[in-house]
Amino acid sequence: MKFSDMIMVAALLFVAGLLLDSFLFVPFVPLKSSGGWVASAIAVLIISIIVGYLFAAKIKEESTLRAIGSIVLLATVGFMIFLVGWNANPLASPAIKDGIQSIFKTAGWTDYDWYAYTALVQALEILFFVVVNFVGLYVGSMLNRKRM
Repeated sequence: MKFSDMIMVAALLFVAGLLLDSFLFVPFVPLKSSGGWVASAIAVLIISIIVGYLFAAKIKEESTLRAIGSIVLLATVGFMIFLVGWNANPLASPAIKDGIQSIFKTAGWTDYDWYAYTALVQALEILFFVVVNFVGLYVGSMLNRKRM
C-alpha cells in the first residue's frame, strides 16, 4: 500500500466520520451529555467498517495489521488537530465548561483542575478513536476478503 493511498484512506475515514457524526448527532441530542459520545461511537464504527470494506484490496497488498495501523495513525493525527481546533474555538469552550459543570460539582476546581480534566478527556477520546477505527477497519477488510 502506497503512502498516498494511506493518506487518502485516512482522510476519507476522518472526513466521512465527521459528516456522519454531525448527522447522527441530531437524533441523539435528547440523551443530553452522553448523546455526543453515542453518536460519535456509532459514526466512527460505521465509517471505519465501510472504509475497511471498500479498501480491503489495498489493505491486502501489505500486512493487514501494518496497513491498518498506518491508516489509523494518520487518521488519529487529523483527529488530534481537529481536537486542538475545537478546544481553541471560543464558542466551544463555554459549552464544554457547562457540560462539565452539569456532570460534576466544580465549585472548588482550580485552573489546573480544568486543564487536567480536559486533557484527560482528550486522551480518552483519542484512545477511543484509535481502538474503534482499528477494529472497524479490520472487520471491514475481513468482510470483503470473504467475498474475494
